[in-house]
Amino acid sequence: MADLKERLLPPKPASATNLRDSSFRPSAFGRQPFQGVDVLGLKKRGQGLRSWIRVDAAMGDSQIIEVDKFTIMRRCDLPARDLRLLDPLFVYPSTILGREKAIVVNLEQIRCIITADEVLLLNSLDSYVLQYVVELQQRLKAAGGGEVWRSEAGELKTSPDYLPFEFRALEVALEAACTFLDTQAAELEIEAYPLLDELTSKISTLNLERVRRLKSRLVALTRRVQKVRDEIEQLMDDDGDMAELYLTEKKNRMDSLLYGADQSVMTGYRSNDGQQSISAPVSQVSSPPDSRKLEKAFSMARSRHDGMSSSASANENIEELEMLLEAYFVVIDSTLNKLTSLKEYIDDTEDFINIQLDNVRNQLIQFELILTTATFVVAIFGVVAGIFGMNFMIPLFDSPTAFTWVLLITGVAGAILFSSFLWFFRYKRLMPL
Repeated sequence: MADLKERLLPPKPASATNLRDSSFRPSAFGRQPFQGVDVLGLKKRGQGLRSWIRVDAAMGDSQIIEVDKFTIMRRCDLPARDLRLLDPLFVYPSTILGREKAIVVNLEQIRCIITADEVLLLNSLDSYVLQYVVELQQRLKAAGGGEVWRSEAGELKTSPDYLPFEFRALEVALEAACTFLDTQAAELEIEAYPLLDELTSKISTLNLERVRRLKSRLVALTRRVQKVRDEIEQLMDDDGDMAELYLTEKKNRMDSLLYGADQSVMTGYRSNDGQQSISAPVSQVSSPPDSRKLEKAFSMARSRHDGMSSSASANENIEELEMLLEAYFVVIDSTLNKLTSLKEYIDDTEDFINIQLDNVRNQLIQFELILTTATFVVAIFGVVAGIFGMNFMIPLFDSPTAFTWVLLITGVAGAILFSSFLWFFRYKRLMPL
């Protein structure tokens, strides 16, 4: 563990000590320069050490290492913008990036770098990260070396179910992300349907607030699931992106090219009988142009042959990766369908509640209309009373039955007027009477 840390950790710059000493050296004015400023704290955050979990591809062993950002960049040949996707201080959507020597995976809690020889995960106490490590180790140990063997002719043979290490690690990451999202969707379903049924039976402020929070969680979860689905679909639609994920093949191809280049260099310096050939560099004068042309043509023919063989194997491997991605695309699409169905159920519930509220509002409007009509009819009595309350004398005031007749005639007129209004409202279908 200590040897691994010493190999991975960058050497401490000698200027750091001098900078520390010079920053706190008193000045000629009797006070310290840069007082109140932490000079070492002005360094970039990325230069700090971080804890990573390393899973080896050969034996499946895991260990915790502490390295800085630039060491990871040099180790995996990654730019800094790719490592920002793995930074827990930032929130980025789910992403799967294929690079020359590594695969950058950001799927929910699983943030890792997959190479042809190892997997580097940000050390976290999250249970899904620990489950990822345990599951990957179990699959690597269960696979063993029975899927790859060497034939009698010396060629490497693989079983039909063989998957490279990077595909196994990617498969476990996809499985962990899909399982996590599906679990959250199932929990949301269990909580949502009883709450929506309760809201349907009893519309209250508390139930409406609970449904509002539930819908906010649903929208956020749907957005995350949709991003994972789009990322997998984008990989499946682009053969070039899928070919970039095959790190083992690219590594083997590079090793074979380097081995072929070394062999060609050795054959250029030695003849068939073991003596020095004409193209050997016996002086500082450059080699003859004919030998250069011959070596260039040989390298072009070899690269063309390697390219044809690698393209044929790449198509087959792309089909394997496409089948792998398609399996998890079906899983994440099923989760998205669950959330879509739940959202539709929430929308239907909201429509039903709006219909109920509109019905109550219409009933209130009808009641207000009837009340306004009755108020208008009753106002007729006030008009009659106001007319007869004026200071003038008529013979009707001397009749003992005048009050009864005025009251009776006014009441009949008001009833007829009220009935006329109701008939008009019914005729215009303003209220179901």
